[in-house]
Amino acid sequence: MIHETHPEPADAPAVTTAPTIPFGAPSAAVERRIAIVEAAMRVFTEHAFHEASFALVAEAADVPVKVVTDEFTHWNGLVLATVDLWVGRRTRPLLPLARTHGTIALLRAIVKANAAEPALMRLLSATVNVAATPGHPLARPLYEQWLQFYRLIRTSLAQDVELGREPETMQPARGAEQLVALYEGLQLQSMVRREMDVLESFDRAVTRLRAGWGSAYVPPAWDLELV
Repeated sequence: MIHETHPEPADAPAVTTAPTIPFGAPSAAVERRIAIVEAAMRVFTEHAFHEASFALVAEAADVPVKVVTDEFTHWNGLVLATVDLWVGRRTRPLLPLARTHGTIALLRAIVKANAAEPALMRLLSATVNVAATPGHPLARPLYEQWLQFYRLIRTSLAQDVELGREPETMQPARGAEQLVALYEGLQLQSMVRREMDVLESFDRAVTRLRAGWGSAYVPPAWDLELV
């Protein structure tokens, strides 16, 4: 379960999504829902993922617990809404960098923003296990979010190749795998290695990676049967 203290009822839908806001809904209702999600962001900033609860969110929002549960019947819905809003606010202003300066510049800007405010990456890292758990109500929407990010990087790299920013010897699908691994792996390390300068490490690793992109791929020369 994504949150063991708030189990889903037996008749809960197979896939839990964030409650949608109807078009033309009163602004007060929209603002109340956003305020609750922002309170959840503060809770996940100050508490470990498994410690968060409706009660803590209500306290952070300065509203009764019932107000929170009326807006988000299931805990999973609140988690997903929090991820959606937080990721959107973090990445949306930076997306134009992919078009104007390339994929590397976009990822570097996200790494820099995450280093300045690491709570979002902690939340995303905590949900990886959920996304990979078959049958979990949140597995599909979280998986789709990760897949969407990979596709964004792949498409952006393809554009970089077309514009001459990256070499034709780099296959965008493979390059995206490598960049996402580098991006996520370094940030995961930086969460537990507090002395690590993640931005400097990113710059160094990307420089090495791009040097390899400039050459045609050569299959491993070592005997894989012995490894």
